[in-house]
Amino acid sequence: MPAGWQAIDAALMRVDSGGDVITTDQFANFELTLEWQVAEGGNSGIMFRVSESAADFTHLTGPEFRILDNVGAPDPGPLGVAGACYGLYAPSQDLTRPAGSWNAIRLIANRSHVEHWLNGVKIVEYELGTPYWLSRVQASPYRDVPTYGREASGQIALQDHGNRVAFRNIKIRVLP
Repeated sequence: MPAGWQAIDAALMRVDSGGDVITTDQFANFELTLEWQVAEGGNSGIMFRVSESAADFTHLTGPEFRILDNVGAPDPGPLGVAGACYGLYAPSQDLTRPAGSWNAIRLIANRSHVEHWLNGVKIVEYELGTPYWLSRVQASPYRDVPTYGREASGQIALQDHGNRVAFRNIKIRVLP
């Protein structure tokens, strides 16, 4: 556990720099549910099927469920707002609650099929490894990262992006 993270009021909170929180276990097919809260202007993410050995940063290895204060953060464009598969797929709608409020996510990764749910609504869906996915990667910030999004299993990371963010009610269910 990086030093910049603490358990406060039943939530895992980034209070100072320290790096990403990364699971010890690796997951291939899973359903992750949790609640997140970000400070005004805040930015973070949940990356999955990441590898610590493949790159210096987890966000260069696995897809990211973007966490962002869509109102207070600098405009990242549609591929960078909360709920997006960062840099690749925009959410169908903005269902975020104001900064400082809790938002609920459900992230499903089942073989190549991935779903992003925000506050009870599916907002992004994609298939890893398909020709369409690969074309999206080639048009993304990850075009020069040959291993991006190619792991069949890996760790899950909660991103330290330099802002206060908190996570609670973290549950993961392994899928067959």
